[in-house]
Amino acid sequence: MARQNYVFTSESVSEGHPDKLCDQISDAVLDALLAEDPAARVACETFATTGTVVIGGEIGLTDQKKLGEYMGRIGQIARDTIHDIGYEQEKFHWNTCHVHNYLHEQSAHISQGVDRDGAGDQGIMFGYAVDETPELMPAPIQYAHAILRRLAEARKSGAEPMLGPDAKSQLSLRYENGKPVEVTSLVLSHQHKDIAQTSDDIRAIVEPYIREVLPADWLTERTEWWVNPTGTFVIGGPDGDAGLTGRKIIVDTYGGAAPHGGGAFSGKDPTKVDRSAAYAARYLAKNVVAAGLAKRCVIQLSYAIGVAKPLSIYADTFGTSEIPEAEIERAVSRAMDLTPRGIREHLDLCKPIYRRTAAYGHFGRAPEADGGFSWERTDLADALKREL
Repeated sequence: MARQNYVFTSESVSEGHPDKLCDQISDAVLDALLAEDPAARVACETFATTGTVVIGGEIGLTDQKKLGEYMGRIGQIARDTIHDIGYEQEKFHWNTCHVHNYLHEQSAHISQGVDRDGAGDQGIMFGYAVDETPELMPAPIQYAHAILRRLAEARKSGAEPMLGPDAKSQLSLRYENGKPVEVTSLVLSHQHKDIAQTSDDIRAIVEPYIREVLPADWLTERTEWWVNPTGTFVIGGPDGDAGLTGRKIIVDTYGGAAPHGGGAFSGKDPTKVDRSAAYAARYLAKNVVAAGLAKRCVIQLSYAIGVAKPLSIYADTFGTSEIPEAEIERAVSRAMDLTPRGIREHLDLCKPIYRRTAAYGHFGRAPEADGGFSWERTDLADALKREL
């Protein structure tokens, strides 16, 4: 029997965090290539530090003769992304930072397996859902994201011009009878522009937005607030701490409340099962819970490079379902084609929909009209019930 009374903590980081900046550049490159060639193969990595962005990795195009044309656009894509995030600091400015592009053609030895509709690599992927929020996400990570997203909106709208792009949040939630009931501690470190501003000054700015986002009864007189606990935080972004694609995989997924397969998402096209199969596993787990088959569910998928069918499908409902997990495993395999091609087609993944995923989580977001966050739909729930 799972524990019912405990405290659990998750953290999030803002779009201006150095690692998240790199994730967004990598996914902006991916989107630009998919917009022109839906069959593009992309594995793009980004590194950022003071005044410098380095981009590397592999590209495969339907017409490889166009590779040079695309290469000439990479620098501007990076600058546009940095501009949108809001970096105009002396030592990290969208218009003056140096962008080095080392992307090159994809290895033929990797592409041959994908060309046969196999997986782009071996690996294990997990999806998770739980009924403690409307989005069927763990509450600590969902609300940690929501705080930073709301503060970014206030900053970008001009309502809070003294806030900078870089920030981190952390929520510790107390659970009672398996449901979140109270914030025991809240940590927020937010970049600001005036060196004279104190921790109390920053709390006065951010607290109204935090209270706007969180359920009112979760913040009590017992809640510990730690806002900019080290004091001054003016030097932020890659000038303060180097960034790298793929270093925030727990922020990207379930905040530590569920397993992670180990592979990062950003910069990878949907032939890479690190990304597409993790989206499929979330889609399946969410539909299991949405169908009322369990209150909590994790799905694991595994693949081998060049092999189309998943090697294994595993489900765990943590004692919250009356249906044997083996039957759920059979149901999900019948309800959805879990080959890499089947996943791409079912979730319509060969579209430029990825940069938006690279901040504030890949999961727990609303499905969008253009196909973004298609893995958050619950349109498979009835099919799963029919299979049981």
